[in-house]
Amino acid sequence: MGEFRAVFDAEVGFVNGGGLRTEGFRLDIPGPEIDDATLGTLLVRHLGLLMVGEVRISNKTVVEEPHKGGRGVAVGASDGRRLVELSHVITNGMITLPGWQPPRITDWLTREQSRTRYAPGVEFHVGQIDMIANTGTYVDTPAHRWAEGPDLTGVPLDRLADRPGIVIRVPAGTRAVDRLMLAPYDLTGRAVLLHTGWDVHFGTDRYAGPDAPYLAADGVDLLVEAGAALVGIDSINIDDMTPAAAGTRPAHSGLLAAGIPIVEHLTGLGELPPEGFRFTAAPPRVAGMGTFPVRAFAVIDT
Repeated sequence: MGEFRAVFDAEVGFVNGGGLRTEGFRLDIPGPEIDDATLGTLLVRHLGLLMVGEVRISNKTVVEEPHKGGRGVAVGASDGRRLVELSHVITNGMITLPGWQPPRITDWLTREQSRTRYAPGVEFHVGQIDMIANTGTYVDTPAHRWAEGPDLTGVPLDRLADRPGIVIRVPAGTRAVDRLMLAPYDLTGRAVLLHTGWDVHFGTDRYAGPDAPYLAADGVDLLVEAGAALVGIDSINIDDMTPAAAGTRPAHSGLLAAGIPIVEHLTGLGELPPEGFRFTAAPPRVAGMGTFPVRAFAVIDT
């Protein structure tokens, strides 16, 4: 059976005065039918509204489409949690950043070669990879930007693993994720993941094109002020890479100066709910390196 969402207008009245009106609101629902009272309850729960006196629903329709995540409807499997992959697969010759060296994956020891080293019937394979650190989905630590900043061995593990996460949906066509777009969210201590949808262009010429979304400088300031634990994006770079930006890189500079790791080239963020999940993007502990690929994933409590 498919997943369903309600599309509706709503007027919310508060017992202490004032109100709220929405038009064309979309909300995950449990099945193909829902009455106005239940939908109103889901809306209040989803938005976290307090002191609501009444909710009037109008122009309601139900559409079959995948859930986007909400407080009122459980997402995924029913065994208590779901794992979601958020990394690109690293393959031989793949392009992450145009003009940068692609990885070369070869054999250091083939199974055939290994047979002379071990007892009859015992064989092993040992691979070898020649790869720059900025390959696939990777984390930037302060040492990537700042000479005196901590490298992969110096960033605390709790910054990179099992962090409570929040997904901020960026409207299609938006380039700069600015302060106002981030302002409604509780960012403190969170892994803040910017879902731009740009990952669909990964591996194509458009991925590095002039329309790629990025984090604006005033958005960086807000994230630092709020005390975000980590910031990730599913675009080619967290900074604007167009000539107009002149290589200034305010996002890398500001976030990494504040000790906030950056994860770039994420994918699959559309599979996550807005919150209610834990995020991990931990690299190996390589001394002297500020950047390295990660296996990024989320654990969703269902």
